[in-house]
Amino acid sequence: MKKDKMKKLEKKGWKVGNVSEFLHLSPEEEEYIEMKLILSNYFQELRKRKNLTQVQVAARIRSSQSRVAKIERAESSVSLDLIVRSIIALGSSKKEIGKVMLAKTA
Repeated sequence: MKKDKMKKLEKKGWKVGNVSEFLHLSPEEEEYIEMKLILSNYFQELRKRKNLTQVQVAARIRSSQSRVAKIERAESSVSLDLIVRSIIALGSSKKEIGKVMLAKTA
């Protein structure tokens, strides 16, 4: 947000902060959410790079198309475990997953 807009909002009584402050997230919760977002985005990129539909991926991971869509949106009902297992099912290695995590957090 631009500084001038932030100042105008604060003058009108609004409190300006970040998502973590608004949701009262601990540093651990913030890191967990960031990891889920990074891996969910990577999962979607990987699926598209392999020219697979959500239905095709669902068959590979023995799930449903709607579950694949939820993985790609990093919905709260989707565990980090499911995301990682799905990425591995698409052929990614631990090393590649590690590189993605390092590149996105650096």
